[in-house]
Amino acid sequence: QVQLVESGGGLVQTGGSLRLSCAASGSIFSIITMSWYRQAPGKQRELVAGITNSGTTHYTDSVKGRFTISRDNAKNTVYLQMNNLKPEDTAVYYCNADDLNVDYWGQGTQVTVSS
Repeated sequence: QVQLVESGGGLVQTGGSLRLSCAASGSIFSIITMSWYRQAPGKQRELVAGITNSGTTHYTDSVKGRFTISRDNAKNTVYLQMNNLKPEDTAVYYCNADDLNVDYWGQGTQVTVSS
């Protein structure tokens, strides 16, 4: 079992920045990839960014150049640095851990970008 706890969401103006954190605990040795997803009201949950245990990253096109995913293995924490935020980034952001057998999810953190 893996437990994930997100933090760092909030309200920010267009063009502002936020950093989300996701602290993992439990059977973290089994995790292959950690990712951030988001879900806006009335929309499906979508993948925002991911990072493998070897450090390979990937991003959805709409956040490339603005968001950066990173991990601190010593702290078992993954971060999502979000810059130049836009109103369309408003959503609940979820941390995900994948061990190829099970998907683990955090409780989500709200990000609201005002215009």
